[in-house]
Amino acid sequence: MAGYYRGFSGRVPAYPGKEMTSPEPKRNLYRSARYVISAHHFRQLPGDQGHEVAFAGRSNAGKSSAINALTGQKALARTSKTPGRTQQIVIFDVDPERRIADLPGYGYAKVPEKMRDHWRALMQVYFERRRSLRGVILVMDIRHPLRPFDRQMLAWCSASSVPCHVLLTKADKLKRGPGRSTLLQVRKSLPAGATAQVFSARSRDGLAELIEVLDRWYGLEAAPATDAPGSIDVPKPADPAP
Repeated sequence: MAGYYRGFSGRVPAYPGKEMTSPEPKRNLYRSARYVISAHHFRQLPGDQGHEVAFAGRSNAGKSSAINALTGQKALARTSKTPGRTQQIVIFDVDPERRIADLPGYGYAKVPEKMRDHWRALMQVYFERRRSLRGVILVMDIRHPLRPFDRQMLAWCSASSVPCHVLLTKADKLKRGPGRSTLLQVRKSLPAGATAQVFSARSRDGLAELIEVLDRWYGLEAAPATDAPGSIDVPKPADPAP
């Protein structure tokens, strides 16, 4: 996969002129992620053991940038000005028992029809047969959510009883009001059990919430709770004196 690794953005405020209040996660085990393989066929995937979480999304929705923000690595997942460049299932190891699967970016018109047919068949087999799949992070551009391909992915997850968490990316492109309104509308449209949040790879807004979802799917011990804005830390009572 020569040329797979490229850099991406720096840090800018998610909403121009406003400071973000989203807390930074106190731990991030995904910083240790490393590239393993790019599978063109289902049979090329690593052994079907452990825990695997897939990142899926339309081309140019910000999927690669989201993975890079999650892992704190500027060049782990390929970012490109040409959408549709992820044409295989790309596997990253988090640890020996946990993996991230970067699914092909779908919905890009310039991809040949033969390639789109291959992706569609590959995705169907992946959802039907991948036993280690614990959940799907479905990446959508917050300005263009719930396109037909997104709904197809939601349907696959629902039919396969796979949890789905929608990541409304590029939140820095909208003001808070419209962003919040879009989030509420998307949540109302999701099938039972699916969840959603806003996210910005540039500002890292929403990163702590994403990590909390992933930790739960990967079966990790719950990280120490990050104090939410306005919360009060109540000290634990001391043991009575003997």
